[in-house]
Amino acid sequence: QVQLGESGGGLVQPGGSLRLSCAASGFTFSSTSMRWYRQAPGKEREVVATISSAGSNTNYVDAVKGRFTISRDNAKNTVYLQMNSLKPEDTAVYYCNAVRLPGYWGQGTQVTVSS
Repeated sequence: QVQLGESGGGLVQPGGSLRLSCAASGFTFSSTSMRWYRQAPGKEREVVATISSAGSNTNYVDAVKGRFTISRDNAKNTVYLQMNSLKPEDTAVYYCNAVRLPGYWGQGTQVTVSS
C-alpha cells in the first residue's frame, strides 16, 4: 500500500536551516510528481513546493521562494525539502504527497521556528 514517511523536523532558531525527507513506497515513485505541504495551527493545509517526476521542474509558493529547495532521489524513492533562512511563520507540520494520489498522507513532521 501507499506509504509516506516524513522526517527531519525540529526546533530551530530564526535564520536557521532544516532538511526534511519523505520516504515513499507502494507506488511508482519515479513517475509521480511530488509535493510538500504544510499546515500551521488554525490554518488550512497549503502547498509549499512541487517537483516533477524527473526533478526537472519545480514550483514554490511565493512565501518560500529563494529560501526553500525541493529535490528528489528516484533511486531512493525519497523527496527532500531544504529550508534555509527559516522564519517563525514557517512553523507548521510539514507533509509530503504524491500529486496523483491526493488521498494518501504521512504523519507529517513538526517544524518549529522560535528563539
